[in-house]
Order: sequence, then C-alpha cells, then structure tokens
Amino acid sequence: MTSALRADGFDSLLAGRTSGLVRDDGRPLPLEAARWRAAAGPDDAWLLDRCTGPTLDLGCGPGRLVAALAARGVPALGVDSSGVARALCRRRGAAMVHRDLFGPLPGERTWAHVLLADGNIGIGGDPVRLLARVATLLAVGGTALVEAGPEPHELWSGSVRATGRGQRGTEGAVDGRSGEAVPWACVGAVALCALARAAGLTPTACARTVSGRTFVELILIAG
Repeated sequence: MTSALRADGFDSLLAGRTSGLVRDDGRPLPLEAARWRAAAGPDDAWLLDRCTGPTLDLGCGPGRLVAALAARGVPALGVDSSGVARALCRRRGAAMVHRDLFGPLPGERTWAHVLLADGNIGIGGDPVRLLARVATLLAVGGTALVEAGPEPHELWSGSVRATGRGQRGTEGAVDGRSGEAVPWACVGAVALCALARAAGLTPTACARTVSGRTFVELILIAG
C-alpha cells in the first residue's frame, strides 16, 4: 500500500506486527489491513466495474484488486514498494512490479485506468503531485479511480508513523508511535475534485458505498 516512502510501516501492517498508523497531529489513520489481505468484495465493485481496459493499481498491497480484474479478463498490473506486498502478490498470483510509483513504470501514457484505492491518495503527502503523476500514466480518455477519505472537505498533509497495539487517548489520539515518520495526506471527495483539476484531471463521477467508502472517477481529457 505504499510507494515513494519507506515501506516498513506498511510491511508491518500487512504482516500483522503493528496495529495501524497515526498522523503527526495525533489522529489515527483509518486503515483496513484485513480487507487488503482478503479477496475483493462487494464494496470494491464500483471500482472494478469501471475497469474495462488495461489497469494499473498504484499501492496494490497484496493484490486483491489486480487478482479480481485478472479473473474478469481485464489486463491489470500492481505497483508497490512493500516487500511484504510483493510476497503476498506472488502467493496470490497477482502481477505486480516492486517499484516506486514516481520512478519509471511499464506502459506510461497507455493505461486505460489507474487505481488509487484504500487511502492511497495519501502516498507521498502531496496529492497534486500524485495526481499529476497519475496523469502521466494514463492514455488520453483514460480514468483515475480514486478512493477519497470519509470527510468530504478534508485536506490534510503531514506525516504518519506506525503504532503498536497500544492505547488511544481520550480525544481519539493514539499513543505508542514508533518507526520513521513518512509523508502522507488525507483527502475528502470535495477537496479531491478541486485538486484533480490542478493536475489536469476532470471529475466525472462520485459514489459512496453502503459501508461508507467514497470513490471518485477522474478523466484525462488531454495529454
């Protein structure tokens, strides 16, 4: 679930050694590592249904979306810098490359769809830079399918650290931070649509699942 940052915190999440991440303002970062490790479920259908051509999954983690697309006959490739994610993708049979998403990637400017699911809009702590990178991966007319945060207007950028299985404070803050701080961002759907335009992407659709996940579709109109 990570690229362009140290992967050890996400490695420990995927391996079950730590319980989560905490922002530098003390707020816990909501992540669902168990969902990442499971097979794609009904909540992922909105994303999967919109992938009708070659798809690149940035921060693919254990590869559940890549595997689900392959099972549908859709060419798909994951990208992740986590060594644990690479091992889990191999176990699942999901195609992936173990790379930094800001470095060279296969098929640049040819992908029909790019996925940023499970909070991966936060990668690198600079959403505009990340969305601009996505635009360089898409073919003209291609779409970015992005999972936004639960608070529509939120736009936070800072750093996060891995946490132990320690205690939460009375205001929801988490104690027991450890490991190196890595840059991260949290972006709600309204904020995401504004940032997308600055990166050359145009919002075309938005949806919210029964469980409360929010997805936004962005299209690259011109290269």
